[in-house]
Amino acid sequence: MSEAAPMLEIKNLAIQFGGLKAVDNLNLTIKKNQLYGLIGPNGAGKTTVFNMLTGVYKPTSGTIYLNGENITGKSPAQINKHGIARTFQNIRLFKDMSVLDNVKVGLHNQKKYTGIEGVLRLPRYFKEEKEMDEKATELLKVFELDGEKDTLSSNLPYGKQRKLEIARALATNPKLLLLDEPAAGMNPNETADLMRTIRFIIEKFDMTILLIEHDMKLVSGICEEVTVLNFGQELAQGVTTEVLNDPKVITAYLGE
Repeated sequence: MSEAAPMLEIKNLAIQFGGLKAVDNLNLTIKKNQLYGLIGPNGAGKTTVFNMLTGVYKPTSGTIYLNGENITGKSPAQINKHGIARTFQNIRLFKDMSVLDNVKVGLHNQKKYTGIEGVLRLPRYFKEEKEMDEKATELLKVFELDGEKDTLSSNLPYGKQRKLEIARALATNPKLLLLDEPAAGMNPNETADLMRTIRFIIEKFDMTILLIEHDMKLVSGICEEVTVLNFGQELAQGVTTEVLNDPKVITAYLGE
């Protein structure tokens, strides 16, 4: 595996549902530690791309490389272990679990005790669970949620639920974090706080981020480069400010 390999490289990626090409011949390269945007009108195919990257959908054709390794067609669990984690447009926390336990769910992909050791509550089970409690608490401190670790996740304010979902994704120890409309439903203050959080994540966790977002102020404020999808095809790609001023992109968003 080459150290110079991009963190994510997508080559000629396509998926077809019946006669409909939801994504057609997408090419995309994201460098390590880059904050990259994937934007486009509703129905453009953005979340479908995320679903292929995370193994929910298997591409009809094309190849996905993560840090130089071909992960095309692997299962969601395999892809998560290889180093891709995601959040969702509609927050998917475990509402009846505590803030701490939500993060521990993310850590469980790294547990070493066996199912039998867990059922029988053998020493290694208790040792690892204690370590996971400590790791989860440290992660919550990063997001200033450690004071609410025993709170049910459903009782958190909306902005904090978003942060908790990101913390849980980071607990899986990813190389690449996929954020699906993280600012959806946020007020301007929450969005500004989210922008600071995303920048901090890249520095603190040596992270690479691919972001789907409709809030163009957020996109222009933090994304170095973007790809614009329209009807499943690449409409424009490049430096964010240039792409957002492209007449083709403006037309796709605003109509003629």
